Amino acid sequence: MLTLVPTPIGNLEDITIRALKAIESASLILCEDTRVTKRLIYLLYQRNILSKEPKVQLLSLHEHNFENRIKDIKDRLHSEKVLYMSDAGMPAISDPGQKLVEYAIENGIEYDVLPGATALSVAYAASGFESGKFCFKAFLPHQGSSRSLALAEVLSSNIDIILYESPHRLLKLLESLAIMVPQRELFLAKELTKQYQRYYRGNAIYLYELLKDTTIKGEWVVIVKGNTEVEPSMSLAEVMTLDIPPKPKAKIVAKLTGKSVKECYTLIQNSSKM
Repeated sequence: MLTLVPTPIGNLEDITIRALKAIESASLILCEDTRVTKRLIYLLYQRNILSKEPKVQLLSLHEHNFENRIKDIKDRLHSEKVLYMSDAGMPAISDPGQKLVEYAIENGIEYDVLPGATALSVAYAASGFESGKFCFKAFLPHQGSSRSLALAEVLSSNIDIILYESPHRLLKLLESLAIMVPQRELFLAKELTKQYQRYYRGNAIYLYELLKDTTIKGEWVVIVKGNTEVEPSMSLAEVMTLDIPPKPKAKIVAKLTGKSVKECYTLIQNSSKM
């Protein structure tokens, strides 16, 4: 039998009793990264959360080795107690567990999914946004037109949108939102359930100005409130007055004018000399 087991998103004490029992009785654990899961099990045992140290085999399972790994363990999925554990949070929510569930369904493998913590639901509960309707988009594309199109889709939605964002791209996202929808309300959750957990709520321009000069670390959840009214974008004149470096400013001006980034960069440089 296959069981998908949730792991804590930060605080070890959020592990469930059912998850602990599953770990103690398993013969094989599939996981995104064996080092992460091995350390989790070690810490749970060291802190007396696990009653005994399990003697269990760990094997990695991710998008790059999925097909080959499944061939090796397909018989064990029928005959043994096999677990799948994400690095953090609920399996199959924006991780390789989705493919494993699909495989189990297609091949008649008995499976179960244990409930547990997930960053998106914790962040939404903490946001105070009252519509109660949201769509989870996970991570936006990293760059290029695909990112721009995905962001445009987020901003046009009339329901709240939940995103995950990495620390090195958070300010870029906030900068884009501050320019495109400066008054749109956002909620940010940093390092949920961990020592440096922080919540931030306010409009896009306020949060960008608040965080633009700070060192961004950790995992972030970004919630964009649904679009309930027509919002004006910044004008070219307003963009030109923004206190941001020339290169990102040139990219914004290029989007507004249709000119190349190089042309806009030259324009900005020339205007700063006047």
